[in-house]
Amino acid sequence: MSADLCFASDNAGPVHPAILDALTQANRGRAMPYGADDWTARAVAAVRETFEAPRAEVLLVPTGIAANALALATLTRPWSRVFCTDIAHVELDEAGALGLASGGAETALVPSVHGRMAGEALAARAAAEPAARRGAISVTQLTEAGTVYTLDALSALAEVARTHGLPLHLDGARWSNAAVALGCTPGEMVRAAGAAALSLGASKAGAMGVEAVVLVDPPPGLADEARLRRQRMGLRVSKHRYLAAQLVAWLEGGLWRDMAETANMAALRLAHGLAAHPAVTLDHPAEGNMVFARLTRALHRRLRAAGAAYYPSDLPEPDLDSGADGAPLGARFVCDWATDAGRVDALLAVLGREEEGDGPRAPRAV
Repeated sequence: MSADLCFASDNAGPVHPAILDALTQANRGRAMPYGADDWTARAVAAVRETFEAPRAEVLLVPTGIAANALALATLTRPWSRVFCTDIAHVELDEAGALGLASGGAETALVPSVHGRMAGEALAARAAAEPAARRGAISVTQLTEAGTVYTLDALSALAEVARTHGLPLHLDGARWSNAAVALGCTPGEMVRAAGAAALSLGASKAGAMGVEAVVLVDPPPGLADEARLRRQRMGLRVSKHRYLAAQLVAWLEGGLWRDMAETANMAALRLAHGLAAHPAVTLDHPAEGNMVFARLTRALHRRLRAAGAAYYPSDLPEPDLDSGADGAPLGARFVCDWATDAGRVDALLAVLGREEEGDGPRAPRAV
């Protein structure tokens, strides 16, 4: 793999220097463990200010799967179903963490278009489920297809949630990219969705490794339940200040916004370059920091030979050495806060002009 051509994931990106500096500061001397430290108090205050949620309960955890599982387990019961899209991370990529954390809750899948579920589709799926089995709604923003829900689209989902009396959870692994794409504040996004809980992602956005469950305005007793569930799941980190310091550096001065803008701009540049290639199409609109494209096997082989790293979007993973050269195969390219124009242009230069074996001219995009 060439480091200059790594577009596999924002998880592969470096930690921002400001966050490393905060960790160095947090490492000076001693501090009380398990969140009873000044860094944690600052992190909680920063989350509340960023999301305009003064009563929010903020529980830091080390991973995004842990955040989703803890949030949804707190909002549901063992016999419940969580309504989410058919490509949601909680459905495809978390190995049943929801069921384990909740004692048995399951997903109920809603068809998606470009990663988004419409209010009408959600309403129909919820109505088809017995009332006693309706647990919560989980919405990924931005979506697993790299698209965003507009504020109006979030409001439509919130209306379904209110109609059925269901709490709505935002899986915000890339919430910062979504907020920048929408040009709104994080608070506006959460209010539009009527979210009861947010999985706040920072690891993909340049932190070393920290996520949080944010209970936006919890009713009496819910925060205590969430804290006990976190303890029971083994997610209460003893040296808590090292989690908190990352959020302080990321949120207090608005660094999150600058980092998301850089990642989104790089992805837009990449999307335009890919769409301009005569043998490439885009599978989804590129609205955040991810680009989903369909390339011929010849182009895939050329990228691999140059050391490019990215994930296939077709599963099971296809064999690039078999099949007709002209058959297009999907790929996911992800940009992070440190992806600059030069890195994008280097990838596009590998693709270069159309050559023999690259396949026929394709339609431009979705």
